[in-house]
Amino acid sequence: MKVLVLNSGSSSLKYQVIDMETEETLAKGYFERIGQSNSFLTHKVKDEKHKFEHYAKDHEQAIKFVLSRIMHKQYGVIKDLNELQGIGHRIVHGGEEFANPVLITDKIISEIKKCSELAPLHNPAAILGIEACRKVAPKIKMVAVFDTAFHQTISKDKYIYPIPYEYYDKYKVRKYGFHGTSHQYVSNRVAELIGKDINTLKIVSCHLGQGASVCAIKNGKSVETSMGLTPLGGICMGTRSGDLDPSVISYIMKKEKLSAQEMETILNKKSGAYGVSGISVDFRDIEAEANAGDEHAKLALNIFHDLVASYIVKCGVAMNGIDIITFEAGVGEKGQDSRQAICDKLQFLGVELDKEKNQKTRDIEAEISDKNSKIKVYVVPTNEELMIARETKKEIENIKIS
Repeated sequence: MKVLVLNSGSSSLKYQVIDMETEETLAKGYFERIGQSNSFLTHKVKDEKHKFEHYAKDHEQAIKFVLSRIMHKQYGVIKDLNELQGIGHRIVHGGEEFANPVLITDKIISEIKKCSELAPLHNPAAILGIEACRKVAPKIKMVAVFDTAFHQTISKDKYIYPIPYEYYDKYKVRKYGFHGTSHQYVSNRVAELIGKDINTLKIVSCHLGQGASVCAIKNGKSVETSMGLTPLGGICMGTRSGDLDPSVISYIMKKEKLSAQEMETILNKKSGAYGVSGISVDFRDIEAEANAGDEHAKLALNIFHDLVASYIVKCGVAMNGIDIITFEAGVGEKGQDSRQAICDKLQFLGVELDKEKNQKTRDIEAEISDKNSKIKVYVVPTNEELMIARETKKEIENIKIS
């Protein structure tokens, strides 16, 4: 069984073709600048990378071209579309409606659209990808896999905000959480690595990249997470503020005479580590400037590290303990110095890193904790696409059984 996984952005399209018999990635790629005259596709098969400058006015044309590449005699990995048993779509926000992956129908698309108000940068783009696939490959079953679904196990006392309850009744204002497919994949993978049943473990999963969230996973289920109503909440990120005193927002809006939309833009795109450092949205650039002595860069990193460590402790409170801490995503997998700085703040819990192992570990699965550490610490490269493919396969097989 082969599954195509799609992650549609407003002007981009990421994809992977995965053989579910072996869980091997046969091909993957990234279509950028859709709708622009200089749009192009980077397509990778095994270790060979190919770049195609190809104009795609919309997602339909982009997907057509992607399919032509994965079926191509030279660059392809399938002969025709009949080899694809399913297409899995990453959907960021599923609200309270979706606690599990679902087969995509007209009704499901309508429900996803209703959640777009809470994920305006993500859900509309995903719908573009879904509608394009329906036109280009109408016979292939499609499954929606939601970032929020994994967190539907969080208890009500953790997801209800301390504001008038009527706003939950009226508008479903609550914590939802995101990066669910990543947290789910990594927690299951680390349980495999240490040879223990995930149903016996208390894991804190740290997905740290330009978008970042921390999640408490007890007995294989999410019980607390940092992101909230939208992906803006929680710890600060590359350009997102994370949690703030609410008065900060209204105060700045009054002083600067800003609209709600303008304020949202500042919080989503001009804040976080970039806002404090004034340097870059890329943590690597900020680290380089911090090492060169830039005080704002140092401050931005210190804030980030402190908030991650603080939320790890909060996750420990939610689970009444921690067995394992994992680091994944861009900063988590590549940021040796950030991992060290975060774990140094957790020494009072008995967390100790093996400094040599930590410095040598980059983009690979490895334990980086010292043998005397009371809590094991692992780097586990995330694989959201594989998780989406697994969920897609499972949903399609369930349909066949029923």
